Amino acid sequence: MKELKNNIYLKLGAIVFITLVLLIPTSMIRSLITEREATQNEAIKEVSSKWAEQQTISGPFVSIPYYRYVKEVSSKDSAEKIVQVKDYLHILPSQLNISGNINPEKRYRGIYEIVVYNSKLEISGTFNKFDLASLDIQPKDISFDKAEFVVGIDDLRGIEEQINLSWNNESISFNPGVSSDDVVKSGINAVVKMDPKDSSTYQFKLSLNLKGSQLLYFTPVGKVTDINLSSDWPNPSFNGAFLPDKREISEKGFKANWNVLHLNRNFPQVWTGSQHTISKSSFGIDLILPVDNYQKSYRSIRYAILFIGFTFLVFFFIEVLNKVFIHPVQYILVGVALIVFYTLLLSFSEHMKYNLAFIISAFSTLLLIAGYVKAILKSTQLSLLISGILTVLYTFIFVIIQLQDYALLIGSIGIFIILGLVMYFSRKIDWYNLSLEEKKD
Repeated sequence: MKELKNNIYLKLGAIVFITLVLLIPTSMIRSLITEREATQNEAIKEVSSKWAEQQTISGPFVSIPYYRYVKEVSSKDSAEKIVQVKDYLHILPSQLNISGNINPEKRYRGIYEIVVYNSKLEISGTFNKFDLASLDIQPKDISFDKAEFVVGIDDLRGIEEQINLSWNNESISFNPGVSSDDVVKSGINAVVKMDPKDSSTYQFKLSLNLKGSQLLYFTPVGKVTDINLSSDWPNPSFNGAFLPDKREISEKGFKANWNVLHLNRNFPQVWTGSQHTISKSSFGIDLILPVDNYQKSYRSIRYAILFIGFTFLVFFFIEVLNKVFIHPVQYILVGVALIVFYTLLLSFSEHMKYNLAFIISAFSTLLLIAGYVKAILKSTQLSLLISGILTVLYTFIFVIIQLQDYALLIGSIGIFIILGLVMYFSRKIDWYNLSLEEKKD
C-alpha cells in the first residue's frame, strides 16, 4: 500500500484501470435506456392496436378488371392452347384535392405518453377520359361495369363513419376490402359506372373521418395533387418524399400545403397489373412528442468517459500539487456517484420534463460528491474546485443535448478547450522527478 501511495506510475495505472472498469456499469445503463425505450414502443403499439395504427391514404384510383390471353404449352405433348387471364387496369385521377383537420389526443399507458388523432378529410377531384389505344387492350375485354373506385387505407379500424362516394352527383356506398392488391393491400371500394364511349370527365367527392396513431401520410396519385392540412398540434414533423410548399407553425398549431405534379413521382397515370409501387412517394405528418427523454439520455451517457476521466484527472492533479493521498476505493466511490447520475436522470425524466430531471440529477450528484470530497480532503477550497469543474461539465453536456444539430461542433470545441486547460495546468510539472511522497519540513 505504501508503494501504491508513493509510486506515481502505479497510481496512474490504478486510476486508468478503475476508469475502464467503470465503463462496465456505464454500458449496463446504456442497455437499460434501450430496454426502457423498447418498453415505451411496446406501450405505443398496444395503444395503437386498440385505437388504430399509423395511416397512409393511397388513392383514390379506379381499378377495372379486364381479360388478356396468353399462350400455354403443355409439358406432356407440347400442345399449345390460349388461356384467358384476368388482370386489372388502374387509372389515377387527373386532379386530386384533399383538405382537412387533424385533432391529436394524448393517451397514457402506465407512465408512457402516446399521441393518437382523429382526422376529418374532404377528398375530391376528377378522372379524365383515358386512351385505350395506348394500352393495347380491346374494349370488349374490359369489364367497365365492374369498375371499382378504390381508396387505400392502412388500418380500416380507423374509419369512424359510413363513407359515401359522390360520383358525378350519384351517391354510392363503399365496401370493405380491395379486389386486387396490385396497388394497395388494404382499403375500401365502391363500384362505379364508367362508359368508354363517354368523353366527359368523372367528378368525385367523399368525406373521410379517420383515426390513427402518430403518423398520417398521403400518396400523390393525382396528375396534380393538392393537399391542405391544419391542426392545433404545435410540434409537427413533415416527413416522406415531399415537404410542404407552404407551412405555418406556431404555438396554436400548424397549417401546411403540398402541391405535387405527376412529373415529381415515378409512376404513370394509367397502367396494368402490379408494374408500379406508389408507396415510395408517400408523404405527410408525424405528430411527434416534443421531448424524447430516452434519446437525450442515451446521448448524454456517451460522455460518461469524459466525466469520469476528467474528474479522476483533477483528483490526480490535486494529489500531485497538494501532496495529499486519495485512496483507489475513494476514486471508485466518486466514479460510481458519477454513473448513478445517469440512472437518476433516466428515472426522473420518465416522470417530469427532461430539463428539470437533468437539473435535479446533476445537483444531487454535485452535492453528494462535494460533501464526500470535503470529508476526505478536509478542504473547503478543494471541494468547491471539484464542484465547480463538475458544474462546468454538466453545463457543457446540457448545452450539447439541447443543440442537437450542433452537438458535434460544440462537443469538439469543448473537448479541445478541456485538453488545453489540462496542458496549461500541467505545463510546469516535472514528470521525471514527480513523487506523491509528502514534503518533509
